[in-house]
Amino acid sequence: MTAAKSDHRTIGWIGTGRMGFALASRLLEHGCDLSVYNRTRAKSEPLATRGARLVDRPVDLSDRDIVLTSVAGSKDFTEVMTGPQGLLANGGRVPPIVIDTSTVSMDASQAIRGTAARLGSALLAAPVSGNPKVARAGKLSLAVSGPRAAFEQALPYLQMLGRSVTYVGEGEAARLVKICHNLILGVVTQILAETTVLAERGGIARADYLEFINGSVMGSIFSRYKTPAFVNLDFTPTFTGHLLRKDFELGLDAARQFNVPLPVAALTHQLVVSLIGQGLGDIDFAALLELEARGANLALKPEHRQVSDGLDPSSPQTS
Repeated sequence: MTAAKSDHRTIGWIGTGRMGFALASRLLEHGCDLSVYNRTRAKSEPLATRGARLVDRPVDLSDRDIVLTSVAGSKDFTEVMTGPQGLLANGGRVPPIVIDTSTVSMDASQAIRGTAARLGSALLAAPVSGNPKVARAGKLSLAVSGPRAAFEQALPYLQMLGRSVTYVGEGEAARLVKICHNLILGVVTQILAETTVLAERGGIARADYLEFINGSVMGSIFSRYKTPAFVNLDFTPTFTGHLLRKDFELGLDAARQFNVPLPVAALTHQLVVSLIGQGLGDIDFAALLELEARGANLALKPEHRQVSDGLDPSSPQTS
C-alpha cells in the first residue's frame, strides 16, 4: 500500500516492552506528538529523552487522537482498556481511534471493540509480524482490521511502524490472520531445526546449510534473521517459547471453533510444550534447534561465523 501523508494528530502509546519500545521509538523518529504509559515507568523513561511525555495511567491518554497498545496478552489488553485506570474507564472523553498491535484472543478483542464503540471509539486490530530488531529496521508487516474509515485515518501512522500494511476486513479478521501467521512461524522454525540437525549430523556446517537455504527458493526474510541464532546459538529472546505456545493455543482454539483440522500445527504445539518442559521456554523460540539436537543426541557448539540476519538494507530479500 502506498504511503499516506501524516496529519499531525496527537498519539498515545501503552506498553513499552521490547516490541512496544521499538515501535514507539519509530513514531518519535517521525516527529509524532507522543505520550506514553507503561506499567513499569522506568522502561519508558528513555523515550522521554527522545521527546515523549510520560503519563502515570492509561486513562491519562484519553485526550489523545489515536492511542496504540503493545501488551503481552489478552488479560493485559483488557486491563489497560477497561480496568479501573483503563483508557476507556472514565466514562468521559475517549480517543476516537484505538489501535492494538498485540496478539490477543478474538474474544477479548471483540469485547473491547464493543465497549469502545459504545463510547464512540473505533478499535483497529493491527498485530505485527516481526521481532523488535525487525521493527527497528522498519521491516515489520501489519495486518489490520476494523472500521474502514478509522483505518484510512490511521494509515499514515501505521505506515511509520513497518514496511507493509494490509487491511484484511472488519471486526477481528486481523487477529485470525496473525494467529495463522504465528502457526507458520512455529512450523517453519521446527522444520528448519530438524533439517539443520540432520545436515549437521551428516557433517555439514550449519552456516553452510543455511546459506544454501537462504539463497534458494525456500529462503525468506524469516529464515535469514533466524540464521545467526542457529549458527552461533545466540538464543537471546526476541519471541519466547512461552509466547509461541500461547499463540499456538489461540490457533488451535480457532481451529476447533471453525472445524478445521490442523495436524501439523498440533504436533508442533506439543514440541513447543516440550521445549518449555525442558527449561527452554524463557529464551528465543529458535531454541527448537536445541530441542531437536537433544533428541538426536547431538551436542551443538557455536560455529563463531559472521552471518547476515538479512536486515541490513543491502541484504537481498528473496522470498
